[in-house]
Amino acid sequence: MKKIHFSIGINASAQKVWQVLWNDITYRKWTAPFQEGSYALSYWKEGSDIQFLSPDGGGMFSKIEQSKPNEFMSFRHLGEIKNFEKQPIDEKTKLWSGGLESYSLKEENGNTVLDVNLDAPENFAEYFSEKFPKALAVVKELAEQPIELSIETIVAAPIEKIWEHWTAPEHITQWNNASADWHTPKAENDVKVGGNFSFYMAAKDGSFGFDFGGTYTAVEPNKKIEYILGDGRKVKIDFIKQDNGYKIAEKFEAEEMNSLELQQGGWQAILNNFKNYAEAN
Repeated sequence: MKKIHFSIGINASAQKVWQVLWNDITYRKWTAPFQEGSYALSYWKEGSDIQFLSPDGGGMFSKIEQSKPNEFMSFRHLGEIKNFEKQPIDEKTKLWSGGLESYSLKEENGNTVLDVNLDAPENFAEYFSEKFPKALAVVKELAEQPIELSIETIVAAPIEKIWEHWTAPEHITQWNNASADWHTPKAENDVKVGGNFSFYMAAKDGSFGFDFGGTYTAVEPNKKIEYILGDGRKVKIDFIKQDNGYKIAEKFEAEEMNSLELQQGGWQAILNNFKNYAEAN
């Protein structure tokens, strides 16, 4: 085994870099230089199993040796996977089984140094030396730019009805929640360029609530809405004619506190709730 080290400076917080490294949406992007379509299956907890897979079902099964969020992640690689099935440890596998791969993040003044160390079989050392710098360049690019997530649905209703239900406060309070135990008891909405909106979103049991608001930067009735949230993130919504109704396509910049999957799922749930409300009322 040969020990290989890579290092890259990233103009982003360690939290943002960590998010890019281990969220499925961005993981698939930065691992593409190794093989297009690569992905990982895991609970991403210390001690849990993880499978590193290619689209054809090949790859490795490993264990997460250590996980300190926003600081350190290491994997101990154990064996080979073929056709989505773990293979017995044979003589060839023994040459690399037990090898470690680690990622260390150190932040200072909003900038992060990412160090990667891995035990590589001699015959793969050149491959990793070529591919890892390309992969880490993608990590840097993703972390230094806002991560944009997309959701969409098709609503079987006239566009005039869709627009009214989307923008009128009396309708917003009926659909603007991701689950039945949440609601929006108050909504204010001035739908024009420079106008502001504010939706108070809260758990129905009163345990938690927050204001979701921002300022409109573009408004084309029945066609498009763009706004900037209070924390500076940008959102764009297009209403697109389809044979069976109108597609609502939302693009929004992710925040750093929650996983990308959680954010995308939450926004999609609200959009699905709007679809159901608009089609039924």
